[in-house]
Amino acid sequence: MVSDADLVALPKAHLHLHLTGGMRRETLHELASSYGIHLPDRLTDAEPDDWHVIGWPRFQRLYDVARGVLRSAADIDRLLRERAEDERAAGSRWLEIQVTPSGYVPRLGDLVTATEAFCAAAAAAEASTGVGVRIVVAANRTRPPWEAETLARLAVRLAATGAPIVGFGLSNDERQGRPADFAKAFRLARAGGLVAVPHAGELLGPRAVAETVRSLAPARLGHGVRAAEDPAVLALLASREIACEVCPASNVALGVFESHAAVPLRALESAGVPVVLGADDPLLFGAGLVEQYAAARDVHGYGRDDLARLAAASVRHAAGMPAELATRMLADIAAWRG
Repeated sequence: MVSDADLVALPKAHLHLHLTGGMRRETLHELASSYGIHLPDRLTDAEPDDWHVIGWPRFQRLYDVARGVLRSAADIDRLLRERAEDERAAGSRWLEIQVTPSGYVPRLGDLVTATEAFCAAAAAAEASTGVGVRIVVAANRTRPPWEAETLARLAVRLAATGAPIVGFGLSNDERQGRPADFAKAFRLARAGGLVAVPHAGELLGPRAVAETVRSLAPARLGHGVRAAEDPAVLALLASREIACEVCPASNVALGVFESHAAVPLRALESAGVPVVLGADDPLLFGAGLVEQYAAARDVHGYGRDDLARLAAASVRHAAGMPAELATRMLADIAAWRG
């Protein structure tokens, strides 16, 4: 039997986490108090254990309120340092954290200043914890494509100077903004050496997944779980080795699936689609990375070999992970498997 302690000991990478959604609840409360910000009841509960289904509109409102407490570079430094500490405690050795800089500009300054603040905080968090921390710059699909193109150019330029940026994403409500509208931004990002990691196949079905693959040439998909509804789309992902970043607790809380049992982990893997587990927004969903592995164990019957396979996939599909770290982690995962 794989214990909770075993799940913590399993070396892994965390590839699907959003910046504000990765904040500790006590940090949210302290920053809100210091800035005189009133938080709704859903954000003042000590633990969100009763958050079963909140739906997308309410989730977005809560996320926007939580993001409002991040008002200085010092706040970002604190968040990322604490996040890296929590990753280390969960057995995660590599973190790719997604941030949409334009959402923070009103408080952190212009787009360049805000993005540089995230990069500096990521580097400091890695230095203090030993956990590899990288940034995925994400465009907001509810905003115009030109903004995404601006972000792509900025991300490429900063990455070329050594900033810890490894990927370019596309997030927010999938029902707004066609993938093809953002094709130029993703071409710019890929040409500049960034990995394409857009969200798709969460609120919309397999047709949206196929369109995203055709338009944006992703290496990974945020979520991608609705691909399981169409064998042809599953085959497309498998043939291109496009990994799905599956976040079970998020899928249930947002009503994508009615229960953890309905999340298609085995269907994706059985079709040959690589699967990596992520927590998405533990601040709002109350479950971190270890809890996602626990769901695979408890609900889907994943044993030691299965869990080790998921962890190994997270290493193989990490963007920009140094080869020596990847080799060491894969060896440690094999030793954990026994």
